[in-house]
Amino acid sequence: MPRVVGIDPGTVSIDLCGLDDGRVFLDHSWPTAEALADPARFIARLEAAAPLDLVAGPSGYGLPLTRARDASEEDLRLAFLAAPGETGGVGGLRALVRALARSSLPVVLTPGVLHLPTVPASRKVNRVDMGTADKVCAAALAIAEHARQFGRPLTEVSLVLVELGGAFTAAVAVASGRIVDGVGGTSGPLGFRAAGALDGEVAYLAGEVPKAMLFRGGAASVAGWNESNASTDRFAHPSTPAEQVAWEAFVDNAVKAALAIAASVPSPKEFVLSGRLAHVETVSHAIRQRLDLFAPTRLLEGFAQTAKEGAQGAALIADGLAGGTNRELIELLALREARGTVLDHLYVIPREQARHRLGLS
Repeated sequence: MPRVVGIDPGTVSIDLCGLDDGRVFLDHSWPTAEALADPARFIARLEAAAPLDLVAGPSGYGLPLTRARDASEEDLRLAFLAAPGETGGVGGLRALVRALARSSLPVVLTPGVLHLPTVPASRKVNRVDMGTADKVCAAALAIAEHARQFGRPLTEVSLVLVELGGAFTAAVAVASGRIVDGVGGTSGPLGFRAAGALDGEVAYLAGEVPKAMLFRGGAASVAGWNESNASTDRFAHPSTPAEQVAWEAFVDNAVKAALAIAASVPSPKEFVLSGRLAHVETVSHAIRQRLDLFAPTRLLEGFAQTAKEGAQGAALIADGLAGGTNRELIELLALREARGTVLDHLYVIPREQARHRLGLS
């Protein structure tokens, strides 16, 4: 049976989850800055887990299933949406993927929500970020967990996953076990660190929107915190008027995003909360209390102690792709049928302009 690893490249931490015949053998988390500063050490930790049948690697906005060693420079630009010299975002992820590609590890890059054929083209219009590859992984975990807990076939799972990450908030809609819609962290609700979707007039007033701007303006900024003193513990108990506004805005945005995306799911059986902020009790309680009026709401439990939900879901995906017990989940998600690029559905700007912004001819 397969021995696999899933990687979740978060803004705050990069997590590893390993499964050997369905049993957890690797459960680890690194601060993102530390992992990216020393890719060799990170890769050595993975190589120490060999032999491995497959590794679901850090994939950014995603690609159709691609072996990391086969990924071109253009593929990586499209997956991580950063031009040469761009300083914003999670800098160093492309370098880490290149290092993984040069290693002997069997690393595969996986799709984002927009690449999936199960999402109607009409929902992709003028969208790039409908949910990054790690959101697909978290949704895979939510689908598998729901089916197991309620004794339902995967094809009867319908839910909305709300990912409350350390930087971004996103939501993914699942109907009949398939991902059918999504709203990503840069196109959706207010996040803990990130502003989410920008008012068009705000983008105009900004004059330009560099990558770094996508990672600021969130609840932490509303609270008046900087990078060094923004903590989820502090967010749990707002003590100033600005912190209260930030808390209320974060909760309100998450609830409205969940209810909006639920329009794509006929009668969702539940709302599922995941991510770093979902484990802040005052935040998750407030969101659950409001969403419970529409459908039961719970936390995504997962099966590992340390690795985030995205890493656990990535491990399930790697297991299924390698022929393990999660094969049906892979077929239902149609990951092997994922196609295209994140620029394929743009109408508001020419695709050539977008490619030029990324330094592509």
